[in-house]
Amino acid sequence: MWLRSTMAYRASFVMTTVGHFAVTVLDFVAILLMFSRVDALAGYTLPEVAFLYGLSSVSFGLADLAIGSMDRLGQRVRDGTLDTLLVRPAPVLAQVAGDRFALRRLGRVTQGVLVLGYALAVLDVHWTAGKVLLVPMTVVSGTVIFCAVFVAGGAFQFVAQDAVEVQNAFTFGGATLLQYPPTVFAKELVRGVTYVLPLAFVNWLPAAHVLGRPYPLALPQWTAFVSPLVAAACCALAGLAWRAGLRAYRSTGS
Repeated sequence: MWLRSTMAYRASFVMTTVGHFAVTVLDFVAILLMFSRVDALAGYTLPEVAFLYGLSSVSFGLADLAIGSMDRLGQRVRDGTLDTLLVRPAPVLAQVAGDRFALRRLGRVTQGVLVLGYALAVLDVHWTAGKVLLVPMTVVSGTVIFCAVFVAGGAFQFVAQDAVEVQNAFTFGGATLLQYPPTVFAKELVRGVTYVLPLAFVNWLPAAHVLGRPYPLALPQWTAFVSPLVAAACCALAGLAWRAGLRAYRSTGS
């Protein structure tokens, strides 16, 4: 329904998508401005940072496209309109994900794909079959991890009622964090996004293997390949949190 609504005004769709693309481009422009003054950022060259940026942006962009409407859940909990989703013969999570589905978010995905393509073209890497397969596996796993974070954030809104900015701190904030090398940040923060909220498996650890860089926190090399397992674990935990939040929902009484 939302796709048909969007395509009813094609010029508007094109303009909003291009605008979304232009806004996200500014993130990478900021990185380019940094490298106009320095040759490396915490030991990472521009192509290497672009590789991190591309992996993070594509994964987050796909997750935002698929389930980014989760940030509207808090408003529905607060005003009681979630009730209309509960009485429909369809999973509530699917309905929330499809609520005001915004195809314009393809602009972010497109921008991330272009940066990732640039990085892959200019990186000085000895490509092996394992490294080649690791790149798409990382994108898929990273997308699933971000989707799980969106769902967990939505589950939190059942309790907090419209705490969308708290959710955004871990989704949009996490995506921005991963665009930079782990060597930029304090070890305590790197530990937090590795062992607590495992965003490091979105790109830092797989990228370390591809780029031949030291692994964050001196982790063993096999951790670069466990992103699918981490994604599955995140989905399981997010699913439990979602069901707990949904059971706790009591509407507004109106």
